Amino acid sequence: MMLSLAFPAIDPIAISIGPIAIRWYALAYIAGLLLGWKYVVYYCTKTPNIMSKRDVDDLLFWATLGVILGGRLGYILFYNLDYYLDNPANILKVWQGGMAFHGGFMGVIVAIILFARKRGISTLAVLDAAAVATPIGLFFGRIANFINGELFGRTTDVAWGVVFPNGGPLPRHPSQLYEAILEGLILFIVMFVMSRNAYIRHRPGILGGTFVAGYGISRIIVEFFREPDAQLGFLAGGATMGQLLSIPMVLFGIGCIVYAMKRNPIETRVHPKEAEAA
Repeated sequence: MMLSLAFPAIDPIAISIGPIAIRWYALAYIAGLLLGWKYVVYYCTKTPNIMSKRDVDDLLFWATLGVILGGRLGYILFYNLDYYLDNPANILKVWQGGMAFHGGFMGVIVAIILFARKRGISTLAVLDAAAVATPIGLFFGRIANFINGELFGRTTDVAWGVVFPNGGPLPRHPSQLYEAILEGLILFIVMFVMSRNAYIRHRPGILGGTFVAGYGISRIIVEFFREPDAQLGFLAGGATMGQLLSIPMVLFGIGCIVYAMKRNPIETRVHPKEAEAA
Protein backbone atom coordinates (compact mmCIF):
# COMPACT_ATOMS: atom_id res chain seq x y z
CA MET A 1 0.00 0.00 0.00
CA MET A 2 1.41 3.37 -1.06
CA LEU A 3 1.64 6.19 1.42
CA SER A 4 0.59 9.62 0.21
CA LEU A 5 -0.28 13.10 1.34
CA ALA A 6 -3.58 14.74 0.55
CA PHE A 7 -3.34 17.66 -1.85
CA PRO A 8 -4.09 20.85 0.11
CA ALA A 9 -7.45 22.31 -0.84
CA ILE A 10 -6.19 25.76 -1.85
CA ASP A 11 -8.31 27.69 -4.33
CA PRO A 12 -6.11 28.78 -7.30
CA ILE A 13 -8.04 32.05 -7.19
CA ALA A 14 -6.70 34.16 -4.34
CA ILE A 15 -9.15 37.07 -4.61
CA SER A 16 -12.45 37.26 -6.43
CA ILE A 17 -14.49 40.44 -6.78
CA GLY A 18 -17.45 39.94 -9.07
CA PRO A 19 -16.17 38.94 -12.51
CA ILE A 20 -12.59 39.88 -11.55
CA ALA A 21 -10.47 36.97 -10.35
CA ILE A 22 -6.87 37.31 -9.20
CA ARG A 23 -4.98 34.02 -9.17
CA TRP A 24 -2.13 32.98 -6.93
CA TYR A 25 -0.01 32.56 -10.05
CA ALA A 26 -0.44 36.24 -10.93
CA LEU A 27 0.37 37.24 -7.35
CA ALA A 28 3.49 35.06 -7.49
CA TYR A 29 4.69 36.91 -10.59
CA ILE A 30 3.99 40.28 -8.97
CA ALA A 31 5.67 39.31 -5.68
CA GLY A 32 8.71 37.94 -7.49
CA LEU A 33 9.13 41.07 -9.60
CA LEU A 34 8.58 43.56 -6.76
CA LEU A 35 10.75 41.77 -4.20
CA GLY A 36 13.36 41.14 -6.87
CA TRP A 37 13.34 44.84 -7.78
CA LYS A 38 13.84 45.83 -4.13
CA TYR A 39 16.69 43.35 -3.79
CA VAL A 40 18.44 44.60 -6.94
CA VAL A 41 18.20 48.17 -5.58
CA TYR A 42 19.92 46.92 -2.41
CA TYR A 43 22.56 45.01 -4.40
CA CYS A 44 23.39 48.10 -6.46
CA THR A 45 24.19 50.13 -3.33
CA LYS A 46 27.33 48.01 -3.04
CA THR A 47 30.45 48.55 -5.14
CA PRO A 48 30.84 48.69 -8.09
CA ASN A 49 27.44 50.51 -8.00
CA ILE A 50 26.66 49.45 -11.54
CA MET A 51 23.20 51.02 -11.63
CA SER A 52 21.38 53.90 -9.98
CA LYS A 53 17.93 53.37 -8.49
CA ARG A 54 16.44 54.96 -11.59
CA ASP A 55 18.31 52.49 -13.77
CA VAL A 56 16.95 49.60 -11.69
CA ASP A 57 13.41 51.00 -11.95
CA ASP A 58 13.71 51.07 -15.74
CA LEU A 59 15.31 47.62 -15.84
CA LEU A 60 12.24 46.23 -14.05
CA PHE A 61 10.07 47.26 -17.00
CA TRP A 62 12.46 45.77 -19.55
CA ALA A 63 12.80 42.53 -17.58
CA THR A 64 9.04 42.18 -17.10
CA LEU A 65 8.49 42.57 -20.82
CA GLY A 66 11.22 40.02 -21.54
CA VAL A 67 9.77 37.50 -19.08
CA ILE A 68 6.23 37.72 -20.46
CA LEU A 69 7.04 37.79 -24.18
CA GLY A 70 9.92 35.33 -23.95
CA GLY A 71 8.12 32.98 -21.60
CA ARG A 72 5.06 32.80 -23.84
CA LEU A 73 7.03 32.48 -27.06
CA GLY A 74 9.28 29.84 -25.52
CA TYR A 75 6.31 27.72 -24.44
CA ILE A 76 4.78 27.94 -27.89
CA LEU A 77 7.99 27.04 -29.75
CA PHE A 78 9.46 24.45 -27.37
CA TYR A 79 6.43 22.73 -25.87
CA ASN A 80 3.24 23.11 -27.93
CA LEU A 81 4.00 24.44 -31.42
CA ASP A 82 1.56 22.16 -33.29
CA TYR A 83 -1.36 23.18 -31.08
CA TYR A 84 -0.78 26.90 -31.53
CA LEU A 85 -0.26 26.54 -35.28
CA ASP A 86 -3.73 24.99 -35.38
CA ASN A 87 -5.16 27.49 -32.87
CA PRO A 88 -3.34 30.81 -33.42
CA ALA A 89 -6.13 32.76 -31.70
CA ASN A 90 -5.11 31.14 -28.39
CA ILE A 91 -1.56 32.51 -28.50
CA LEU A 92 -2.58 35.66 -26.63
CA LYS A 93 -4.63 33.79 -23.99
CA VAL A 94 -1.86 33.77 -21.40
CA TRP A 95 -4.42 33.54 -18.59
CA GLN A 96 -5.05 29.95 -19.67
CA GLY A 97 -1.44 29.03 -18.82
CA GLY A 98 1.55 28.27 -20.96
CA MET A 99 4.80 29.97 -19.93
CA ALA A 100 8.29 28.46 -20.22
CA PHE A 101 11.20 29.48 -18.02
CA HIS A 102 13.78 28.88 -20.75
CA GLY A 103 11.85 31.20 -23.07
CA GLY A 104 11.52 33.79 -20.32
CA PHE A 105 15.25 33.49 -19.68
CA MET A 106 16.09 34.21 -23.31
CA GLY A 107 13.61 37.09 -23.31
CA VAL A 108 15.31 38.62 -20.27
CA ILE A 109 18.76 38.16 -21.84
CA VAL A 110 17.62 40.10 -24.91
CA ALA A 111 16.08 42.77 -22.65
CA ILE A 112 19.32 43.04 -20.62
CA ILE A 113 21.46 43.40 -23.76
CA LEU A 114 19.23 46.15 -25.16
CA PHE A 115 18.98 47.93 -21.81
CA ALA A 116 22.73 47.77 -21.13
CA ARG A 117 23.62 49.12 -24.56
CA LYS A 118 21.12 51.95 -24.20
CA ARG A 119 22.53 52.96 -20.80
CA GLY A 120 26.19 52.29 -21.54
CA ILE A 121 26.50 49.69 -18.76
CA SER A 122 28.34 46.39 -18.88
CA THR A 123 25.90 43.71 -20.08
CA LEU A 124 27.41 41.10 -17.79
CA ALA A 125 27.17 43.48 -14.82
CA VAL A 126 23.45 43.94 -15.47
CA LEU A 127 23.11 40.18 -15.81
CA ASP A 128 24.74 39.81 -12.39
CA ALA A 129 22.26 42.23 -10.84
CA ALA A 130 19.30 40.41 -12.33
CA ALA A 131 20.75 37.02 -11.39
CA VAL A 132 20.97 37.68 -7.65
CA ALA A 133 17.23 38.42 -7.52
CA THR A 134 15.80 35.88 -9.97
CA PRO A 135 15.66 32.97 -7.46
CA ILE A 136 13.09 34.99 -5.50
CA GLY A 137 10.69 34.92 -8.43
CA LEU A 138 11.42 31.27 -9.13
CA PHE A 139 10.58 30.35 -5.53
CA PHE A 140 7.18 32.06 -5.61
CA GLY A 141 6.44 30.80 -9.10
CA ARG A 142 7.03 27.15 -8.17
CA ILE A 143 4.89 27.49 -5.06
CA ALA A 144 2.12 28.84 -7.30
CA ASN A 145 2.59 25.83 -9.62
CA PHE A 146 2.02 23.57 -6.62
CA ILE A 147 -1.11 25.46 -5.56
CA ASN A 148 -2.45 25.14 -9.11
CA GLY A 149 -1.74 21.40 -9.07
CA GLU A 150 0.25 21.69 -12.32
CA LEU A 151 3.70 20.55 -13.46
CA PHE A 152 3.57 17.72 -10.92
CA GLY A 153 6.05 14.87 -10.70
CA ARG A 154 6.12 11.23 -11.71
CA THR A 155 4.37 8.53 -9.71
CA THR A 156 6.22 7.47 -6.58
CA ASP A 157 5.99 5.42 -3.39
CA VAL A 158 7.88 7.90 -1.19
CA ALA A 159 6.07 8.89 2.01
CA TRP A 160 5.67 12.52 0.87
CA GLY A 161 4.06 11.64 -2.45
CA VAL A 162 0.99 13.76 -3.24
CA VAL A 163 -2.20 12.76 -5.06
CA PHE A 164 -2.82 15.72 -7.36
CA PRO A 165 -6.37 16.48 -8.56
CA ASN A 166 -5.37 16.19 -12.23
CA GLY A 167 -2.64 13.60 -11.78
CA GLY A 168 -4.65 10.42 -11.47
CA PRO A 169 -5.18 8.21 -8.40
CA LEU A 170 -1.51 7.48 -7.65
CA PRO A 171 0.77 9.66 -5.50
CA ARG A 172 3.36 11.72 -7.32
CA HIS A 173 6.53 13.59 -6.49
CA PRO A 174 5.73 17.21 -5.52
CA SER A 175 8.38 18.28 -8.02
CA GLN A 176 7.20 21.89 -7.88
CA LEU A 177 8.41 22.03 -4.27
CA TYR A 178 11.71 20.38 -5.22
CA GLU A 179 12.18 23.17 -7.76
CA ALA A 180 11.17 25.84 -5.24
CA ILE A 181 13.89 24.57 -2.91
CA LEU A 182 16.67 24.03 -5.47
CA GLU A 183 16.03 26.83 -7.98
CA GLY A 184 14.64 29.24 -5.41
CA LEU A 185 15.80 28.88 -1.83
CA ILE A 186 19.20 27.17 -2.23
CA LEU A 187 20.21 29.15 -5.32
CA PHE A 188 19.22 32.40 -3.59
CA ILE A 189 21.41 31.55 -0.60
CA VAL A 190 24.36 30.72 -2.86
CA MET A 191 23.91 33.97 -4.80
CA PHE A 192 23.51 35.99 -1.60
CA VAL A 193 26.72 34.65 -0.07
CA MET A 194 28.69 35.17 -3.29
CA SER A 195 27.34 38.69 -3.83
CA ARG A 196 28.79 39.79 -0.48
CA ASN A 197 32.29 39.25 -1.86
CA ALA A 198 33.72 42.43 -3.43
CA TYR A 199 36.16 40.42 -5.59
CA ILE A 200 33.21 38.66 -7.23
CA ARG A 201 31.06 41.78 -7.60
CA HIS A 202 33.85 43.58 -9.46
CA ARG A 203 34.15 40.79 -12.04
CA PRO A 204 30.91 40.88 -14.07
CA GLY A 205 29.79 37.48 -15.21
CA ILE A 206 30.67 35.40 -12.17
CA LEU A 207 27.32 35.91 -10.44
CA GLY A 208 25.31 35.72 -13.65
CA GLY A 209 27.17 32.62 -14.79
CA THR A 210 26.71 30.95 -11.41
CA PHE A 211 22.97 31.54 -11.53
CA VAL A 212 22.55 30.33 -15.11
CA ALA A 213 24.64 27.19 -14.54
CA GLY A 214 23.06 26.61 -11.13
CA TYR A 215 19.56 26.81 -12.54
CA GLY A 216 20.45 24.49 -15.39
CA ILE A 217 21.90 21.88 -13.02
CA SER A 218 18.92 22.17 -10.65
CA ARG A 219 16.44 21.79 -13.50
CA ILE A 220 18.24 18.78 -14.94
CA ILE A 221 18.10 17.07 -11.54
CA VAL A 222 14.43 17.86 -10.89
CA GLU A 223 13.41 16.68 -14.36
CA PHE A 224 14.23 13.12 -13.24
CA PHE A 225 11.28 13.42 -10.85
CA ARG A 226 8.97 15.67 -12.88
CA GLU A 227 6.34 14.28 -15.25
CA PRO A 228 7.23 15.17 -18.85
CA ASP A 229 4.76 17.31 -20.79
CA ALA A 230 2.08 15.00 -22.17
CA GLN A 231 2.36 16.34 -25.73
CA LEU A 232 6.14 15.71 -25.78
CA GLY A 233 6.90 12.81 -23.48
CA PHE A 234 10.48 11.57 -23.32
CA LEU A 235 12.86 12.64 -26.07
CA ALA A 236 16.30 11.48 -27.23
CA GLY A 237 17.94 9.09 -24.78
CA GLY A 238 15.01 9.32 -22.38
CA ALA A 239 15.72 13.00 -21.69
CA THR A 240 12.99 15.60 -21.30
CA MET A 241 12.68 18.92 -23.09
CA GLY A 242 13.51 20.70 -19.83
CA GLN A 243 16.80 18.79 -19.57
CA LEU A 244 17.78 19.38 -23.19
CA LEU A 245 17.13 23.11 -22.86
CA SER A 246 19.08 23.26 -19.59
CA ILE A 247 22.31 21.77 -20.95
CA PRO A 248 23.15 24.92 -23.00
CA MET A 249 22.41 27.00 -19.89
CA VAL A 250 25.02 25.09 -17.89
CA LEU A 251 27.61 25.54 -20.65
CA PHE A 252 26.75 29.22 -21.06
CA GLY A 253 26.99 29.80 -17.31
CA ILE A 254 30.38 28.11 -17.03
CA GLY A 255 31.58 30.12 -20.02
CA CYS A 256 30.53 33.38 -18.33
CA ILE A 257 32.42 32.46 -15.16
CA VAL A 258 35.61 31.54 -17.03
CA TYR A 259 35.42 34.72 -19.14
CA ALA A 260 34.84 36.90 -16.06
CA MET A 261 37.77 35.37 -14.17
CA LYS A 262 40.16 36.22 -17.02
CA ARG A 263 39.18 39.90 -17.21
CA ASN A 264 40.34 42.79 -15.11
CA PRO A 265 37.98 44.02 -12.38
CA ILE A 266 35.68 46.91 -13.24
CA GLU A 267 35.84 50.23 -11.43
CA THR A 268 33.15 51.59 -9.14
CA ARG A 269 30.68 53.79 -11.01
CA VAL A 270 29.86 57.28 -9.77
CA HIS A 271 26.33 58.29 -10.73
CA PRO A 272 25.54 61.93 -11.63
CA LYS A 273 23.67 62.68 -8.40
CA GLU A 274 26.54 61.25 -6.32
CA ALA A 275 29.09 63.27 -8.32
CA GLU A 276 27.23 66.50 -7.52
CA ALA A 277 27.21 65.65 -3.82
CA ALA A 278 30.95 65.00 -3.91
